[in-house]
Formats: sequence, structure tokens, C-alpha cells
Amino acid sequence: MFLDRFFRPRAAQNAGRKLYAGVVAQARTPALYTDLGAPDTVEGRFELYTAHVFLLLDRLRGQGPRAGETSQVLFDAYLSALDDALREMGVGDVSVGKKMRKLGEAFYGRVKSYETAFQTLPDRTQLEALAARTVYAQGEPANAPRFADYVLAQRETLAGQSLDALLDGDATWGGA
Repeated sequence: MFLDRFFRPRAAQNAGRKLYAGVVAQARTPALYTDLGAPDTVEGRFELYTAHVFLLLDRLRGQGPRAGETSQVLFDAYLSALDDALREMGVGDVSVGKKMRKLGEAFYGRVKSYETAFQTLPDRTQLEALAARTVYAQGEPANAPRFADYVLAQRETLAGQSLDALLDGDATWGGA
């Protein structure tokens, strides 16, 4: 009744968590590793998760307060998952904070780089260079143009989805 409003999860919290679950599923798509040659390493997976989170944040940017709140929950879920992964890998409590700070800095660096690369479109040079130095830093940089194709296709797919669906946590990703 009255207290239910205080203890019921807010719509944005459910949506942000659901969007992150979708990011996880998409970033684990086998074709990203087999067809696009993304390295199946801790660093490679970090780059794929980061790219997908960024694409959603980019789509929701400037779409109003509910989109802002949903974006924040999505980002918080991403950070929480990174923290959990570090702990599962055996990183001690004292070191987790330092590593999380470095990962946060890496994330914000990627965000700036993706934003810059998107601003220079249709010239794909910066996007391909970004993929080569991040996703393929431990892999085959010759796959960077194909990953750039993938990122642009995902961006277009997300742009074509209704804001209401995204704010309900329903993001549809394209194939790899």
C-alpha cells in the first residue's frame, strides 16, 4: 500500500539492469570472437562490454530525465559487474579500489574516443584506429574495420528502436 511505493524498484532501475543483462548477452555472442576475431581475454571482453555500454549510453543521451536515470543504473550495473569480476579473479580488497579507478579511467577514455570517432563520421579512420588499439590490442588489428562496421550497425539498430522500448529495458541488438 503506502509503503509499497518506497520499496518497489523504480522503473529505471529495472530497465537499466535489464539493459545491462542484454549487454552481457550481446558481448558474449560467439561471432564477435569467431567471426570478428575479438580476443577472448579479460581485456578483450572488457572492450566489448565497454563498447556495448557506450552504445546504449550514447543512444539514451539527451532523451530526458528517465533516460538519464536509466543510463545511470546501466552504468552502475556495469561498474558493479567489473568490481565483482575483479573479486572473482582473486584481486584483494585493498587493490580493488585502485583497479576500479584504472578501469573507470579507461572507460571514460573510451567514451571520449568513441564520441570523437562518431563526430568524424563518415570518415571511419578514427573508429577503426580506436578498435585496433583497444579491442584488438592483443589480437589481430586487421579485423578493426569489420569491428567498426559492427559498431556502426549496432548504433543504427539502436537508433531505430523506440525510446519507450529502451526505457523498458528492451534493446534489440543486431548480429555480429
